[in-house]
Amino acid sequence: MSSTTPMSSSPPPPPAASLTERRKAETRMEIARAAAGLFVRQGLRATRAEEIAQAAGIAPRTFYRYFATKEEAIGPLYAVGARRWVDAVRATPAEVPLPQALEDAVRHTLTPGVGVSTASWNWVRTLIRLAEANPALRRVWAEVCRTSERDLTEALMERLTHGQEACVAKSREPYSARSEEAGSARSRKAGSTRSREAGSAQDREACDIPDRDARATSDREACAAPDREAGSSLRQEPSGAGRDNDASRARSAFAAAVASAAVRTAMESWAAGDGPAEGPAGPAQLALDNLAALRDFPWADVTRGG
Repeated sequence: MSSTTPMSSSPPPPPAASLTERRKAETRMEIARAAAGLFVRQGLRATRAEEIAQAAGIAPRTFYRYFATKEEAIGPLYAVGARRWVDAVRATPAEVPLPQALEDAVRHTLTPGVGVSTASWNWVRTLIRLAEANPALRRVWAEVCRTSERDLTEALMERLTHGQEACVAKSREPYSARSEEAGSARSRKAGSTRSREAGSAQDREACDIPDRDARATSDREACAAPDREAGSSLRQEPSGAGRDNDASRARSAFAAAVASAAVRTAMESWAAGDGPAEGPAGPAQLALDNLAALRDFPWADVTRGG
């Protein structure tokens, strides 16, 4: 979707993982898939860690190098969906209003066949149900949700910073040459009345210069206001900047908690029933309904980048 396509004002991508890190991540995901398959087929209690290791094609000792318990083995599968949701928010250009960025990320992540294949949603439902029924697995699910919330906080802070940078850059842009060319064209079109209009043009120019300066000042002040209120790494006063940045992070963390709860409860509500993953009772629509109920939430006051 166009609204989730990175643009020049989007935060830079994270550095690429090393080959060793990628291999470890792949192994963790292979173990997680093996664990999920066994949990779905034969149940959590009937599955032993040694069976998961065998299904993943690794030794038991290798399994325990990655996970302390069989329940933890499912964590990477929980995390991949949560990470996809945060990445979709992060990839949205800073000039896109935050409510729209959140809704677009939901559509991208929770619509069957877009973020996750339609067939995989049955597994998603089973794994969430298992977390609800088993305290150990519920702790894994809760920790993944908490990590996702922290990651979303960072994504919102990035939107705030890049939104302010874009605002400052815009205030420093010179007026386009098109305005000057248009003025020249009007002067040429004047014909025989040029000398009479020249004086008038000079008067208008004399008035227009302070007007442009006033508008430029207004633009700078518009950027400075959220900077003063929300805090920014662009500010130069160390003592005030630290306090403002703390306040900005606190508000971003609150916004992340609200948005994350809207998505998490939608997923859990859908998983508790037997309805399809698509349609008005699907996870995407439930999450969008939750976010719609938050339309009066002061998103713009929480993150000035949205």
